[in-house]
Amino acid sequence: MSAHVQRLSPEEYLKIERAAEFRSEYFNGRMYAMAGGSHRQAIIVSNLVFGIRSELGKRPCLVTSSDLRVRVDPGGLYTYPDVVVVCNEPKYADDHRDTLLNPVLIIEVLSPSTEAYDRGFKSAQYRRLASLQECALVSQTEARIEIFRRRAEGDWFFSESAGLEAVCRLESVGCTLALAAVYENVTFGGEEDNQSSRHPAD
Repeated sequence: MSAHVQRLSPEEYLKIERAAEFRSEYFNGRMYAMAGGSHRQAIIVSNLVFGIRSELGKRPCLVTSSDLRVRVDPGGLYTYPDVVVVCNEPKYADDHRDTLLNPVLIIEVLSPSTEAYDRGFKSAQYRRLASLQECALVSQTEARIEIFRRRAEGDWFFSESAGLEAVCRLESVGCTLALAAVYENVTFGGEEDNQSSRHPAD
C-alpha cells in the first residue's frame, strides 16, 4: 500500500473513500491504497462465504466479503476484511450504513504481500473490537486456518487446522468448515506466492 502525505480526519477519509474508484484503508490520519487480490484469494473468499452462509441457515447472521468496511475505533483503523460476519442487529458508524462497528467474526486470507501485516498489526487491531469473538487467518499457500478466539475471561485462545482432511470450527457463529471445501478449486504455487506491498504498520 502507498501512503498519501496529508493528514486526514476520519470524516475526510470517508468522504474521499465513498467517492473513490479504488478502496483505501485509513489509520492515524492517513489513507493507504489497498493492493489487489489474487485469483486464488478470490476463490478462497468465495468458498468461505458460501460455506459459512450454508452452515448458518436461518440464524440471524449476515456474511459479507471485502466490500464492507469495518471501523476498529473512531480515530483508528478503517479497513476491509476478506470476510465479515455480524449477528443480530448490525451497528454502523453513520447513516450511510457502509462502515460496520460490531462484527463477531473476521477472516483474512493471507498472501505474501499482507501476511506479516495481517498477523501482526491488523490482527492486534481487530482484537480490540469489543464485539469480536473470533479472528481467522487463512493461508493461500497451503491448507491451513488459524483461529484467535476470545474466551470468557477476556483473553484469546489460539488454534489451527491444517491439511485438506481437517475441519475448522468457528464457534462464534456455530459453523464447521471442511478445509477441502475451503480450498476447493485452489492450486497452490506460482507467481501469486511472490508479491510485495506497503501497509500502515510499515
